[in-house]
Amino acid sequence: MAAYTGKVVVVTGASQGIGKALCLELAGQRPRIALAARDLAALEAVASRCRSRGAETLVVPTDVSDEAACRVLVERTVEAFGGLDVLVANAGMGMLARFTDVRDLSLYERLMRVNYLGSVYPTFYALPHLERSRGQIVAVSSLAGLSGVPGRTAYAATKHAQIGFFDSLRVELSGTGVTVTVVCPYFVQSEIRKRSPGPDGRTVEVSPVRESEIMSAEECARLVVRAMEGRRRMLVMTFKGKLGRWVKLAFPALVDRMAAEAVRKGR
Repeated sequence: MAAYTGKVVVVTGASQGIGKALCLELAGQRPRIALAARDLAALEAVASRCRSRGAETLVVPTDVSDEAACRVLVERTVEAFGGLDVLVANAGMGMLARFTDVRDLSLYERLMRVNYLGSVYPTFYALPHLERSRGQIVAVSSLAGLSGVPGRTAYAATKHAQIGFFDSLRVELSGTGVTVTVVCPYFVQSEIRKRSPGPDGRTVEVSPVRESEIMSAEECARLVVRAMEGRRRMLVMTFKGKLGRWVKLAFPALVDRMAAEAVRKGR
């Protein structure tokens, strides 16, 4: 029997990108998946594909920046499926702007509510159920949560906060049977950049990333599921990302230059 057969899994940000790919990757194991995001039509389309692969599904339209909505998400999942085994905190948004160009600081608060509190809220309501099932939490963060990235001050700050929260929570949960896996993708083909605001709050029209030259969401999902199955502490997906973590300890300025070059090249 596969690791997630019959398990109850909540995935936030499930309507597109990595979240969508994760739901489809897990579906073949025949879990029970609660799909959460704001776009009901997109969620229903993903849920239909998951059902065709063998999963049981529940669609719960959810704005993760709203604490009450996250409480309802967990309550509806437990009511429908009788428990909860896995929370995948994946929902997020980006921002593309150098700090000196920013004209609307409210965007920083918006990103913090979605990327950081949008992980904290569902975790808070899911945790009592996860403790009963000795389940797991999977936080989809970013390499930007481990190192500074030019043009991503708002995004990187939220991802640093997210990783700090889950690293701390992991220690607190020692001995409970609940494990925490933090996932740090590099550039992944995703709609997130197509919806990212720029310095004035308007959506950036052209992605600065060479989408055809970076990892697909499907490949990312396969790596994440493998890490979930092993209940790994952290997943850094690329050699460059792994190298950067060690180089930063001895040569931090070199990592700064590597980050700037990666953004310049868009891959």
